[in-house]
Amino acid sequence: MSRNLRKWIALICAILLYYIVHEGAHAIAALLMGTFQRIRIMSFGLGIQVVADIPVMSNLQIFIFCIVGAIATLIMGYVLVLKKQAILNSNNKVFRAIAYYTTLVFLMLDPIYLSLLHNFVGGGDMNGIIQMGISALLVSIVFLLIGGFNLFIIIKYVYRDYKNAFMSGTRH
Repeated sequence: MSRNLRKWIALICAILLYYIVHEGAHAIAALLMGTFQRIRIMSFGLGIQVVADIPVMSNLQIFIFCIVGAIATLIMGYVLVLKKQAILNSNNKVFRAIAYYTTLVFLMLDPIYLSLLHNFVGGGDMNGIIQMGISALLVSIVFLLIGGFNLFIIIKYVYRDYKNAFMSGTRH
């Protein structure tokens, strides 16, 4: 398989896995709270969104519903970093590429969204997080710091090892 095809497959899988984990966490939270309504496919099929019965939820329930997606993806990203050596021991380059891109997406997407992008795309999870009276600026700063920490992890521990594994063509 060509390197470019492997990258595209890995990136598409990483995005699908992100949606499964992030939106799945929202769905589980809504189901546990008894407020799950449906899953909505966004315009042009470019995403999914879990719809909950927000008017019947307390501010704490809204906060939990909105933050749990980011927490789930961050935890899974850290698990992938911790399991990096086992992943790199695989002979399957597609699997390793999927794990690499999934690690990047899980560690960076929510911190970027909750620190910067939420200002430009309607708020989403940020709108629910601030229901608890937490300043959007404070949430943005916290997620900017998390993103900076995660970028350090990627540069120091993830990128180098995956690059070496793919350049050498062998397992590590």
